[in-house]
Amino acid sequence: MDTRFLESFIAIVERGSIADAARQLALTPAAVSQRVKALEDQIKQPLLIRAGRTVTPTAAGLAIIEKSRQLIRVVEELKSLASQDEFTGELRVGAISTALTGILPFMLRKFFIDYPQIDLHVTPGQSIKLYHEVLEGRLDAAFIVEPPFAIPKTCGWKRLISEPLMLLVPENCTETNALKILKSHVFLRYDRNQWGGRVADNFLKEKKIFPKEQLELDSLEAIALMVSQGVGVSLLPDWQPPWPEGLKVRKIPVADSPPYRHIGLLWLQASQHANLIKTIDISTKKLKINKITDDKKPL
Repeated sequence: MDTRFLESFIAIVERGSIADAARQLALTPAAVSQRVKALEDQIKQPLLIRAGRTVTPTAAGLAIIEKSRQLIRVVEELKSLASQDEFTGELRVGAISTALTGILPFMLRKFFIDYPQIDLHVTPGQSIKLYHEVLEGRLDAAFIVEPPFAIPKTCGWKRLISEPLMLLVPENCTETNALKILKSHVFLRYDRNQWGGRVADNFLKEKKIFPKEQLELDSLEAIALMVSQGVGVSLLPDWQPPWPEGLKVRKIPVADSPPYRHIGLLWLQASQHANLIKTIDISTKKLKINKITDDKKPL
């Protein structure tokens, strides 16, 4: 089976029309149609339904679309392996939201200069999901929160930055004692299903603090916006800027030696790009915590 037939079929499904797929592939619509017809003849099933200019996959088309994508990826990997050059081909990387804005921008410009033949694909997601996608080989690497357990030997790990836990309060909150604030204000909880949220939860348990919990979210940016609007207070890692603009909040230390959320790079040792991934480094001089305020009265 000619993989060019699969590429044309995938392009039509993703673009929704033969004309758009032809423009993407730099072919004529007639050539793209011929490729799909040849593929249908080989599979002996109709794969597309044509309704005017719109094209949708049949049940058979839907059944093979994901496997077709996987096959194309495997072929590209084989080409890279045959060339004996690990600095070419597709590199699939995942990243949590704060790493997308606070870490990746500092590495991408130099990365593209150093590795111009690498086709980089970045997938956003939560740490737990990205962790499993690396283990299962769907991603080569991911910027995630450090797991609360040992990294398996099939993977490599590099810690990049540590973010201290702090209490985020509205700007008009005049109290500076974190313990009093947690006892008297509505608490917006960083999702305990997330590894970063467990850092905050463990701290509360250790201090035997039981705040008036109102809401539990997995988005740090959303929690910060709600604190700014006076909805409540929250225990969060002091993550890398940028933060949402226009926040009216203060940061209060929770301890002289606070717990930390650690962010790092996880990669699959079996990845063809493992050696390249190991060279990825972020200058800690460029990574700075955006201090909105710093009230020196720890819990």
